[in-house]
Amino acid sequence: MIDKHPTLSQWHLQQTRLILAVGGVIAYPTEAVWGLGCDPWNSGAVNRLLELKDRPAHKGLILVAASVAQIEFLLAPLENSLRARAIECWPGPVTCLLPDLNRQIPSNVRGDHDSVAVRVSDHSLVQQLCETAGRPLVSTSCNPAGRQPARHSWQVYRYFGEQLDKVIPGRLGGQKKPSQILDVATGRWLR
Repeated sequence: MIDKHPTLSQWHLQQTRLILAVGGVIAYPTEAVWGLGCDPWNSGAVNRLLELKDRPAHKGLILVAASVAQIEFLLAPLENSLRARAIECWPGPVTCLLPDLNRQIPSNVRGDHDSVAVRVSDHSLVQQLCETAGRPLVSTSCNPAGRQPARHSWQVYRYFGEQLDKVIPGRLGGQKKPSQILDVATGRWLR
């Protein structure tokens, strides 16, 4: 049996860590589509990613994490019921809108919202990337605004060519649709 999500080599992980540390933007396979990512606390990297996508900053971006522990700082201020509602969705293809009560996420990631979109991924490659970075990463679909998200690496290169600092090798997970979105404050499913 072939492992659909093989472990990245130490070389790939080390290179990715260095690229993210200096404000690079990467592309990588996620559960359903290719994603663009960067360090959410590096405003230059986030602004560059938004420019590449031609995405307005007011819309906000998703954060992806390797584990609940990586986003504990966002969960800790929440009421126990909201915290539990989010945790029961993870790991998996569910993005939760978490109230950012202490404004811990930069405004160019959060957008014009009081909450931040967060997913704890069950895709092993995404987990490896977040663990290597030592923090959650920005995760947004790999496509210019108005275009279909990339589902193949050749589409990543067609859209962005040499504008990216690294394209991480790997395969998509088994999801056919983008992640569901749950507003944990209201319990409403938005997608």
